[in-house]
Amino acid sequence: MAPLNITSIKTSSNGVWQGDNPLDYAFPLLIVQTTLILVVSRFLAFLFKPLRQPKVIAEIVGGILLGPSAFGRNKTYMHRIFPSWSTPILESVASIGLLFFLFLVGLELDLNSIRRSGKRAFSIALAGISLPFICGIGVAIVLRKTVDGTDKVGFAQFIVFMGVALSITAFPVLARILAELKLLTTRVGETAMAAAAFNDVAAWILLALAVALAGNGEGQGHKSPLVSIWVLLSGIGFVIFMMVAIRPVMKWVGRRCSPENDVVDEAYICLTLAGVLVSGFMTDLIGIHSIFGAFVFGLTIPKGGNFAERLMERIEDFVSGLLLPLYFASSGLKTDVAKIHGGEAWGLLVLVISTACAGKIVGTFAVAMMCKIPARESLTLGVLMNTKGLVELIVLNIGKEKKVLNDEMFAILVLMALFTTFITTPTVMAIYKPARGATAKTNRKLGDLSTSSKYDSVVDQLRVLACVYGPGNVPSIISLIESTRSTKKSLLKLFIMHLVELTERSSSIILAQRARKNGFPFFNRSSRGEWRDRLSGAFQAYSQLGRVSVRPTTAISSLSTMHEDICHVAEEKRVTMIILLFHKHWRMEADEDDSGKAQEVLENVGHGWRGVNQRVLKNAPCSVAVLVDRGYGNGSHTPGPNATVAQQVCILFFGGPDDREALKLGERMAEHPAVKVTVVKFVEKEGANGNDNVVLRRSSSTTSEKRYSFSTAKMNPQHEKELDEKAMGEFRIKWGSMVGYIEKESGNVVEEVLAIGKSGDYDLIIVGKGRSPSIMVAELAERQAEHAELGPIGDILASSGHGVVSSVLVIQQHDVALTEEAPLSKVIDGYDKAEGSSRGKELSVGNDNTV
Repeated sequence: MAPLNITSIKTSSNGVWQGDNPLDYAFPLLIVQTTLILVVSRFLAFLFKPLRQPKVIAEIVGGILLGPSAFGRNKTYMHRIFPSWSTPILESVASIGLLFFLFLVGLELDLNSIRRSGKRAFSIALAGISLPFICGIGVAIVLRKTVDGTDKVGFAQFIVFMGVALSITAFPVLARILAELKLLTTRVGETAMAAAAFNDVAAWILLALAVALAGNGEGQGHKSPLVSIWVLLSGIGFVIFMMVAIRPVMKWVGRRCSPENDVVDEAYICLTLAGVLVSGFMTDLIGIHSIFGAFVFGLTIPKGGNFAERLMERIEDFVSGLLLPLYFASSGLKTDVAKIHGGEAWGLLVLVISTACAGKIVGTFAVAMMCKIPARESLTLGVLMNTKGLVELIVLNIGKEKKVLNDEMFAILVLMALFTTFITTPTVMAIYKPARGATAKTNRKLGDLSTSSKYDSVVDQLRVLACVYGPGNVPSIISLIESTRSTKKSLLKLFIMHLVELTERSSSIILAQRARKNGFPFFNRSSRGEWRDRLSGAFQAYSQLGRVSVRPTTAISSLSTMHEDICHVAEEKRVTMIILLFHKHWRMEADEDDSGKAQEVLENVGHGWRGVNQRVLKNAPCSVAVLVDRGYGNGSHTPGPNATVAQQVCILFFGGPDDREALKLGERMAEHPAVKVTVVKFVEKEGANGNDNVVLRRSSSTTSEKRYSFSTAKMNPQHEKELDEKAMGEFRIKWGSMVGYIEKESGNVVEEVLAIGKSGDYDLIIVGKGRSPSIMVAELAERQAEHAELGPIGDILASSGHGVVSSVLVIQQHDVALTEEAPLSKVIDGYDKAEGSSRGKELSVGNDNTV
């Protein structure tokens, strides 16, 4: 094939109708390449997800598959889709993404937190760099004598590149792995992140040294040794200039763009983006790679402010989602595994991998043991610090570009980086399990609590875990907690968990760093601790008003595993009740068309959060309450420690364990002088059904979310009825005239319940989920559920369009006997109305209750 003059390549074609093939033109071909890379890398990321592998693995493997190692063996495909003339274009676009990504990495790296990390993290990082670097020198000597072509490269350049390639830890990739494994806020995760941050800074210094020494790589020609010194000195001068001159300017810009100053910051953002490009150009001018300039410029931006967050919002999705995969894939495209041929070459690959792993793990393990870290945690730290990634690939690409690494060496080192990162997650999962809390006495439900003794002194403390999405949830949670706070000597302990979804956005790493300071499982035990956000600040202010001890924490996790964090904290902190927020939230807003009226506005945080609630309800180690918020806690109805205005609370009682738990919560609320409790007990109207039993059958429908789930456990209905009567009797004897009591004969349960919800007489309605249903609740099994996880009564009150104005609290009592649930539907005359079938196991509610 004749050599192609790249200057003759045109940007866009005239289209197929005029005889042009778009793949012969730069821009259409770039679109095809980008689309192909994204599709393949995303598909591989999906395949690797069960293995909890970072996305970078999928992107590199995708590039290798698309390159000469696999699909590229077909020369027609390679010349058509990835011709040699298109490589500089693809890499230029990828390099822009890399430039801005490294700016984001610099933006995330908090130098102050690194300084505060202490000697332990510094020692571990130093050992994690030094020993692999020394090992890299030894490997480099062996490779120069073995691999053809490596002896043509300058000895110093080759040694430095090999040492850097083996000693790097990938800070962003490590943060992602720690978050996935839920180790981010453990002692191991905290130490690993601090050491990796030290390592990252050292890696950039070593990289600058390597590039300065490399020059033109192979065939140094007439280059003077003084050139490397000038490059290094210029690089140091550039860093000093950025920190002394540019950093104060960026701090001023950050202050100007703070929420307190109502300034349009579009111009500042554009100038900052231009600053990234100029900084990259300056370091390229000096002779150091342009990404170094972008990274240093990122360090000058003030951390944690509004300006930094705005920058991330503008850059990261486009860069991380579209441009950065091109860079990783281009590394894979340049990797030809076929260059590693023969037993000797594969032996060298094993040698490089073994040396890299041994140097990193042994060095870290030895120093960690000297720092008196337990052996298992020390070994885990070594494996975590062995994570490779972004900087590793940058080093290898620069080495190939400068001709310090030939094709065979490049392939060996890329496979080494892939292998060491790939084994991190499974190895850590195998060798390290975070220590669980001591198995102290745990009150699993409100009924387990001894509220008072003979002399009215408190025996048990109520411990509650409340999960919130953001500051908007604060009023309703505070109002609910305050209404349950006993005004006696008891001290309510409240654990607040801020739920943050772990996404692929790099800003998740910043959130994770913040969470370290008071995150799970390290709750803030010091009154002098920093309350970093409005959410924690609001609960701190509340804790100072009443006899409530508040501990904040943050859970950063993907939605599919968020329930594990919630249940683990509930178990470890021995909480009696978990409070969840319903995924739908209603608030009242003034109608713009008619100022005299207010209209209800629905906010939905998403179906993913609904799934979190469902999984917590299924796996919780204690009782669970789901709050359907319709403005509860807003305005004058919020009870305070000295409040005199009564908050109206209604408990709907049908019978069963869940309803008895609701009654127990009502007992605590009745103690509060600012809360007026009313119990509405529903009793079956005699002869209403003409039948003492309601038969339910397991639903075979695939749409189980549209069916209510009931417990399939065999229970004695007579015993349950006695327990209901006993609970209600004790409640009325204890509180007498202090609480309202209404008994309703239910003709139509749905209409009666909706009438209470629409009346506006109550701020909060408390209902049981009804997993072991009474006849009245079982009658509702034939209804199509909108929110099956709330049970029939809770669903009626939570569904939109019914005009219900009261907030609703749905309670599920912790009872091991009721954990087995199944979607059930009502059977009429032996025929399942919903399913159109007369087969299946049955559950009879009434005089007999068996499956």
